[in-house]
Parts: sequence; C-alpha cells; structure tokens
Amino acid sequence: MERRSLAALARALDAANVRYLIAGGLAVVAHGYVRYTSDLDLVLDPDPAAMGRAVVELSALGYRPRLPVRFEDLADAGKRAEWAKEKGMMVFSLISPEHDKTNVDVFLECPFDFESAYARALRGATEGGLELTFVPLDELLEMKRRAGRRNDLDDIEKLELLRDEENRR
Repeated sequence: MERRSLAALARALDAANVRYLIAGGLAVVAHGYVRYTSDLDLVLDPDPAAMGRAVVELSALGYRPRLPVRFEDLADAGKRAEWAKEKGMMVFSLISPEHDKTNVDVFLECPFDFESAYARALRGATEGGLELTFVPLDELLEMKRRAGRRNDLDDIEKLELLRDEENRR
C-alpha cells in the first residue's frame, strides 16, 4: 500500500462528501498493533447516493472492479445483496494501474450500524494533515471474529492485549 494512494482515495471521498470507515489491517495498525497490510478495506456509507458518488470518485482515480462486473452496480443495494447471497462475496475488489500497490476492498454489506460506528470512529491525521476515519475497536474486533482466519485471530489477541493495557492505566 502506498501513502499517496491512501491520501488520494481519502481526499476524493471527502471531496465527494462520502463517509467511510477504514477497516482491516490498516484499522488494526491505527488501533495500535503495527503490522503489514497490502490492501485498503473500506466500509462505505450505505446510502445509495453516497455509494454512487464513491463509484464516480474511485473510477476517476483509475479503479476498476477486479471481476467482470459493471462498476456502477456497486451503488445498487440489490446487486450487492445478490452478490453476497448468490456468490458468497463479502467485498468488491478494486484494482488500479495508477495505484497498483493499493488494491481496495469495499464491503458489500455494512457489517454493523454505520451511523453509530461512524459517530464513534477512531480519527487520525496523516503527516499531511489529512483526517482518516477508522472502524471503532469493538466493531473491528467483531469483524475479525466473524472472518475467523488465522491472521484475524492474531489481530484480535494483540488488540485485546493493547486494550487491556490501556484499561489498566
């Protein structure tokens, strides 16, 4: 993942007034457990208009679906539900020749109450002063539990240790 790509994505979504929450490995890092991550996992505001604006902005940055589907269909809640149910998809994977080291996975369905999570989001600024929004810790841990992969279980263990340390202070 490249910082310039992360910054470009955040600026584009902010400019289009699209609320987002960064999930996955980058959220794990933001919550204090530093580890490598190669992609950007996003939970976008599920509002259809916001999803439509996100598609326009991501497309303008050169992002295209990894699978042979119409990018515009990402904004269609019915299509997203169909992909999740019929194809077992959890994320919509995007690639870009301009940002070839920063693939993006957009969650098809918001795995939590977006409004509540966004209100409690971890916010952090980059060196350039750009504010990023991250999934709150409780929701991140629940997402990791549901995924249940070995690296997710490791993330849970480390994040819970960090939270316990923080609570003891």
